[in-house]
Amino acid sequence: MARKLAVIGAGLMGSGIAQVAAQAGWDVVLRDVTDEALRRGTDGIRASYDKFVAKGKLDADDAGAALARITATTDLDGAADADVVVEAVFEKLEVKHEIFRALDKLVKDGAILASNTSAIPITKIAAVTQRPERVVGTHFFSPVPMMRLCELVRGHKTSDETLATAREFAESTGKTCIVVNRDVAGFVTTRLISALVVEAAKLYESGVATAADIDLACQLGFGHAMGPLATADLTGVDILLHAADNIYTESQDEKFAPPELMRRMVDAGDIGRKSGQGFYKH
Repeated sequence: MARKLAVIGAGLMGSGIAQVAAQAGWDVVLRDVTDEALRRGTDGIRASYDKFVAKGKLDADDAGAALARITATTDLDGAADADVVVEAVFEKLEVKHEIFRALDKLVKDGAILASNTSAIPITKIAAVTQRPERVVGTHFFSPVPMMRLCELVRGHKTSDETLATAREFAESTGKTCIVVNRDVAGFVTTRLISALVVEAAKLYESGVATAADIDLACQLGFGHAMGPLATADLTGVDILLHAADNIYTESQDEKFAPPELMRRMVDAGDIGRKSGQGFYKH
């Protein structure tokens, strides 16, 4: 089994993927474009390991060894000899295309190129490479160290071997996988949560019920751990707006068309927990 991983993007998702992979024994190269981004990412990993140690869920020596397996760099060449490369940057196709074009020329033959995208079709991402059969979706969930699911997405040309390698990688980090066999925008999970958040936001926008009551209905009526509007605040209203827009653009299905309220919230910077205000005050 391959044991060298490169993660492109040191944000919350990228650093989380690096964290669980290093803890599972992978040698990890974590790459971002600035030293400041890398510092935030590695500081976050260190803090997360410290919390697990404090709670008795991770041995201090094991945490130190895992941290030592992570190399931070601003040089994309650090991914050159990786067996698996996971891209975890902003959900914009042009940005991902730029990265995948560069990786396609850089990484060794046989390397797996994976995207952590939550909504963009893998086939569109793979189209700029000369190895679309080696491109796959590995959609982890935030916070990565806590969430058990990884959604594996087969692009139009993704090979069985690539999918199997992606599964081995994800499962080695302790994740349970589902497979998306048809490359639809939003896959399974993002389509489900986007449709629910969009409808919940429409109900709230039109005054049918308060945000708290809409969320409580889903928690008590359907057994959800968290309501859709609280989930939007946790994930980022901007992130879910972008995801829903991507799915709507691809599918032209009205149930994914975000209401004006979500757009105005994003315009105003009310994007959830990270800004202190979303559907709720934080």
